[in-house]
Amino acid sequence: MVAQLIDQARWDDAGSEKLNFLKAIGVQGVIMRVPPPFADGEDHTEDFTRMKRHVEQHGLELSALHCGNLPKHDIVYGREGRERQLKAWQAIVRGIGAAGVGLTATTYQGIGHFRTPSADGRGGSKYSTFRMEELQERGGTSWEGGHQGRPTDPISEDEMWASIQWFYERLMPVAEEAGVRVCLHPDDPPVPDPLGGAARITSSIEQYHRVFDSVPSESNAMLFCQGCVAEMGVDVYDAIRSVGQRGKIGLVHFRDVRGTPYDFVETYIDEGQNDMHRAMQTYKEIGFNGPFMMDHTPVLPQGFDSWHGHAYANGYIKALLQIVYGK
Repeated sequence: MVAQLIDQARWDDAGSEKLNFLKAIGVQGVIMRVPPPFADGEDHTEDFTRMKRHVEQHGLELSALHCGNLPKHDIVYGREGRERQLKAWQAIVRGIGAAGVGLTATTYQGIGHFRTPSADGRGGSKYSTFRMEELQERGGTSWEGGHQGRPTDPISEDEMWASIQWFYERLMPVAEEAGVRVCLHPDDPPVPDPLGGAARITSSIEQYHRVFDSVPSESNAMLFCQGCVAEMGVDVYDAIRSVGQRGKIGLVHFRDVRGTPYDFVETYIDEGQNDMHRAMQTYKEIGFNGPFMMDHTPVLPQGFDSWHGHAYANGYIKALLQIVYGK
């Protein structure tokens, strides 16, 4: 594998217009989310293979099939039904590998992402924002508050660790046999505090090392979201080395933020608090040769859509890849 620039494409919106656009702006591969209806326990190898051929016909690689939308709440909460969900995950991972795709990804949360109202940015852009104090005022950190007003079940840190151990002990052998790396995305925001009643166990680099050590496997990897790692309040370059020197970075969300773990905005790729050139050099130094993708970017002023933002961020990453990796 060589370092490559990838971007996302939706399974149900991957026509020639979208794929040709990505090819035109220099993207080399795509990541797609597996549709939730595929979590039926059946073999979807042919579906994945057909999509892979379709992507390749447009001069791109199907670099990863993301499983983050697949049902796993019964697994996370250790409830009745987790065996059924596990079997569906195992079937999906086997199918991904059989189709010749080597990467998948997921999150592991009792509840989803948290944000507060957007902040104004340059040129009238809107920046995705997290302010803990504001979230507390809205009741979003309490169990009753749930997520965006929706309640969830409370779950402790010990329960979360027990459930991921159960899940990974049964998923990783299947992933190894299939030749697929399962890349775990951080909590977002990655604060140590329970949010909405749910503990969070992917909010620090130390927790990631515990995940890796709990079920040792080549397939047990990290989706290194550099924005989330920056949100942790750690030294980003040291974190790249800490995870990367173990060979545990499967793919990278290459983005940045500005602020503190409890009060930050997601910026354009060129105006965050970290040196993106130095970050790219650090990935190369530790021998990372996987995919880089832009992930989040601010909402552009009215009259432009998200794909204008994608083009800008991808051009920036492409230039850094050429400078650092010579690609």
